[in-house]
Amino acid sequence: MVDQVKVTLAKDVVQIMERLAPPGLAEAWDNIGWQVGDPEAQVQKVLLALDVTPDVVNEAEKRGAQLIICHHPLLLKGLKSVRLDNPVGSLFFRLIQSGIGVYAAHTNLDSADGGVNDVLARELGLTQTEVLKPVQYQQLLKLVVFVPVSHAGAVRDALGRAGAGYIGNYSHCTYNLMGMGTFCPQEGTNPFIGVTGRLEQVEEVRIETIIKEEETVDVLRAMMAAHPYEEVAYDLYPLLNKGVARGLGRIGRLPQALTLAELAGKVQQVLKGNCLRFGGNQDGLVQWVAVCGGSGGDLWTHAKQKGADVLVTGDVRYHAARDMLAAGVSFVDAGHFATERVALPVLREQLAMMLEQAGLAVDVALTLCETEPWVGL
Repeated sequence: MVDQVKVTLAKDVVQIMERLAPPGLAEAWDNIGWQVGDPEAQVQKVLLALDVTPDVVNEAEKRGAQLIICHHPLLLKGLKSVRLDNPVGSLFFRLIQSGIGVYAAHTNLDSADGGVNDVLARELGLTQTEVLKPVQYQQLLKLVVFVPVSHAGAVRDALGRAGAGYIGNYSHCTYNLMGMGTFCPQEGTNPFIGVTGRLEQVEEVRIETIIKEEETVDVLRAMMAAHPYEEVAYDLYPLLNKGVARGLGRIGRLPQALTLAELAGKVQQVLKGNCLRFGGNQDGLVQWVAVCGGSGGDLWTHAKQKGADVLVTGDVRYHAARDMLAAGVSFVDAGHFATERVALPVLREQLAMMLEQAGLAVDVALTLCETEPWVGL
């Protein structure tokens, strides 16, 4: 008998990607998600890129990628027609002809746990990090499940390994209460305990724990797999407790204070951009650093409110720079490209690992052709 090879569809890859960058984290103006392509198409290779350019599409064709996952949406400003004499329209036409899909994870990847801004903060060595501008808070749920005493430990362990029971830095948090469960198996059932047509009384444990809403499917799947019953009795309750803040930018602390000039040098060394510039007292000490990958100059007021000495971002506008300096906030503008590109290798590792864990045979590659759109003198 020949083993059947599991076929991976584009929608399977996107489903995993959306666990890394939940769509609900995107800004209202953003156009994330599918830009072009067939979610039902088979995928063997994914190419990661910041932008979908003609060079990136060339590379996708040459390397045999069926799906491009990009950061910047191809349709951010809208498209009223697909014409070959229009650069974007021509690109769309090529993608469709080549059968290459495009999926964008933009501000949702910026705000996500482990996303662009977390990577940027970590690469710069920041500790005690928190969200700079909260957009929303994780929705938390209370999960209650009833388990026979013999399997309570196995179910608790499965819940914890699936991510349930996190309260701050504590994992596997549960509350357990003994009680009596009753049930009567009906015709056609195959009960783990008892016989058809007879009322049973079983000593059971009521296990309560807390879960993140986006992890509900994974937690329930793990719970069901560990639970011995044919029909599992469980409840889910929405909670008013605030979960972890999610949003744009991060603020954190350098292990030791640096001068602004030293920090600028460190940023250049880490990000390896070619258009870094900075403003403020070069010899002034900075320790609390706000970061925002991409175009984050408008977040300087949030940086000031949270006590940041300096904002590291890209695309700082002239008047925003003047306002920052007047307010006593230094800045390091390392460029849009460099402050976001740093996250792609980490995303590749995360996506590849999660695809492998899901049993999906997909090669995840980084584009090799992307560079800054300009050069400095």
